[in-house]
Amino acid sequence: MAQIIWTEPALSDLDAIAEYIALDKPSAAINLVKKVFSSIERLEQFPELGRKPPELQKSRYLEIIINPCRVFYRIKDDTVYILYVMRSERKLRKYLLNERKNS
Repeated sequence: MAQIIWTEPALSDLDAIAEYIALDKPSAAINLVKKVFSSIERLEQFPELGRKPPELQKSRYLEIIINPCRVFYRIKDDTVYILYVMRSERKLRKYLLNERKNS
């Protein structure tokens, strides 16, 4: 069973997305956060569940799509590091993952 580690920047990303959604619909923001944490929890049993991001086919990063979010992570030994959460309609800024990979 893998251990899940959320990096501070990834938690901040999710918080910012939820706050924005909450401006119009607080219940949707709460449901999104619950859905993200529930989906990420499955990585404890199935760390390879995600896919290679299309933009990063030759990297060690994986992603899970949890609409409207993309959650990027990497696996090291028996640990899953959640690195970056972004809105799925935004373009991936690869440098953000590079900045967070050593977290």
